[in-house]
Amino acid sequence: MNVLGVWSLLSGVIQNKMAYSRFSLDELQTTFDLTISEGMKLFAEVPDLAPSPLLTEILQYNIPLAIAIGTEKARSELIVAPILVEIRKQLNSQISFFSGVDFNVDFEKGLNGVCDFLISLSPQQLFVKAPVVNLVEAKNDNLKSGLAQCIAEMVAAQLFNQKANNNLKKIYGGVTTGTSWQFITLEEQIVKIDLTEYSLENLPQILGILVSFVSSQSKS
Repeated sequence: MNVLGVWSLLSGVIQNKMAYSRFSLDELQTTFDLTISEGMKLFAEVPDLAPSPLLTEILQYNIPLAIAIGTEKARSELIVAPILVEIRKQLNSQISFFSGVDFNVDFEKGLNGVCDFLISLSPQQLFVKAPVVNLVEAKNDNLKSGLAQCIAEMVAAQLFNQKANNNLKKIYGGVTTGTSWQFITLEEQIVKIDLTEYSLENLPQILGILVSFVSSQSKS
């Protein structure tokens, strides 16, 4: 294979890996016939959930370190991952939690690539199994930049579940910088974006919202 052929192959791999991130909100709305609405404090009624002493200790040390390093990867590993591990512990390991996993659902529709974090109701941890209920996209710069990518992943999760005959009513998503969080729901073709930025200073509120996403599905 010549150099041009190798470059073409590599370009295809890169594009496939970045497929979710290529969408804009407008493209998502048109391509998948979505209705996108916005609101404030959509999860205000969700009860808080106190963090474990272990998570509190971990974050007290990790947050300043992640901020000092200043990269998306550091925030993802040092802040977001411990919070999602806490969710799994709070739910007695009855869910599976994946980080940096390939989630290739439909290449023709561009629903393929890597998800930062993914949660499934299945306790199976060796591979992603339906039903997928929650996807979290970590962003270093700002929350808005991750909304379209997260929604694309949620559309993929909806299709993934349907293919496995797990037609959950809602898919949940979140975009976070580690210290700020924003949440999204997808029900049929209706996307609701909560414009509220939930601060890590109120960690019990964030934990309560994340656990409610999974709990509401497991009861349905």
